[in-house]
Amino acid sequence: MADVESNPIYSPFFGIMGATAAIVFCSLGASYGTAKSGVGIAAMSVMRPELIMKSILPVIMASIVGIYGLVVALLIASQVDDYHNYSLYKSFLGLAAGLSVGFCGLAAGYAIGIVGDAGVRGTAQQPRLYVGMMLILIFAEVLGLYGLIVALIFTNK
Repeated sequence: MADVESNPIYSPFFGIMGATAAIVFCSLGASYGTAKSGVGIAAMSVMRPELIMKSILPVIMASIVGIYGLVVALLIASQVDDYHNYSLYKSFLGLAAGLSVGFCGLAAGYAIGIVGDAGVRGTAQQPRLYVGMMLILIFAEVLGLYGLIVALIFTNK
C-alpha cells in the first residue's frame, strides 16, 4: 500500500509537464528574442549593411536560451520511468525544474529581444554602443542561466 501512495499512477504526469514547460517556455523566449532582434537587424541593415554580421550576436544569444530548455527537458524526460519506479516527489522536482528554466528562459529571451533590437539600431548610429549592448545582453542571458542552474540542482536530487 505504501508503494501506491508514494508512486501513484499519475506521478509521471508532473515530470512530463516539467519537461514540456522547459522546452515550451524556453522556445517562446528564444523565438521572441530572435524575432525582435531580427527586426532590429533588418532595420539597421538598411542604413549600415556592413554591420549585419557584427549585429547577429543577439540572435545567437537568444538561441542559446532555447538550448537551456532542451537540455533540461531531456534530463527530465530521461528520468521519467514507469510509475512504479517514479515517485511523486521526483515528479514534482521535475515539474519545478522545468518551470524554473522555462520561466527564466522566457524572461531572458524577452530581455534579449528588447535589448538586441534597441542595441543594434543604436550601434548603427553610434558604434561605441556595441560594447555596452554586449554587456547588457550578457546580463540578460545570465537570467536564463540562473534557471538552468536551479533546474540542474532539482534534477540531480
